[in-house]
Amino acid sequence: MAFFLETVFGGLMAGMLYSLVALGFVLIFKASGVFNFAQGAMVLFAALAMARFSEWIPAWIGIDNKFLANALAFVVAALFMLAFAYLVERWVLRHLVNQEGVTLLMATLGITYFLDGLGQTIFGSAVYKIDVGMPKEPIFVFDTVFEGGLLVNKEDLIAALVAACLVMALSLFFQKTSTGRALRAVADDHQAAQSIGIPLNRMWVIVWFVAGLTALVAGIIWGSKIGVQFSLTTVALKALPVIILGGLTSVPGAIIGGLIIGVGEKVSEVYLGPMIGGGIELWFAYVLALVFLLFRPQGLFGEKIIDRV
Repeated sequence: MAFFLETVFGGLMAGMLYSLVALGFVLIFKASGVFNFAQGAMVLFAALAMARFSEWIPAWIGIDNKFLANALAFVVAALFMLAFAYLVERWVLRHLVNQEGVTLLMATLGITYFLDGLGQTIFGSAVYKIDVGMPKEPIFVFDTVFEGGLLVNKEDLIAALVAACLVMALSLFFQKTSTGRALRAVADDHQAAQSIGIPLNRMWVIVWFVAGLTALVAGIIWGSKIGVQFSLTTVALKALPVIILGGLTSVPGAIIGGLIIGVGEKVSEVYLGPMIGGGIELWFAYVLALVFLLFRPQGLFGEKIIDRV
């Protein structure tokens, strides 16, 4: 029983990290109707900025305090994501208002390759380390309930707590603030939103910046675990099944979808892997997403689309 719970808990932690990446997809689609294929590149770019500036800033201003250096690096990386959001709106989105979804998708593909190249040009292409002081040693919990207790990674616990706080903040932002409601109106109909005085351009900058901050948090956590490298963009591919399960327009759905996929991957790999061969973690999420597309294409929490003819 203890081993099973350890497997489930490990899956929950991995799923929470998938959810952090999926949140960026959901935010931009929810607020602008654009499926942002560049979210993985945004995670990589933000993580590279954080890793490199945490190295450069102490040398530039002569400080030895790691916490202060990381805080300044986070601020600078966030400013980079703000500049990126402004440039995307200024050079891409404002020219594609009311265009077909496939046009916007192709635009985000172009942004992906541009951002990959820009990140490599500015920050380099080596593997970099992010050290924000997250403890990596495991701990044993529930040792009075199970013999030997459950082995839990402290870093995973902190990552899960950060993700939960981020989800709550984003949910409140969209539901309780005037800006959040304006963003949802923009997603429903660009022209109608403009007709009632909602500044479309500013709304897009805001939502891409918020998605950039989400990518920065995800990049810091993933970079702390596995290092910052260009294979980090493949993490975004795991986020695609997550949003298919949870729904493209649901912030809580991104979390639930991530948890389902994380637990499903770990449990199937541990218990089914020995019987049918390894590698289940590589394809489990996509098979599950395919099943959902066949029977519930809007996802668990997505809005049903009803066309009347």
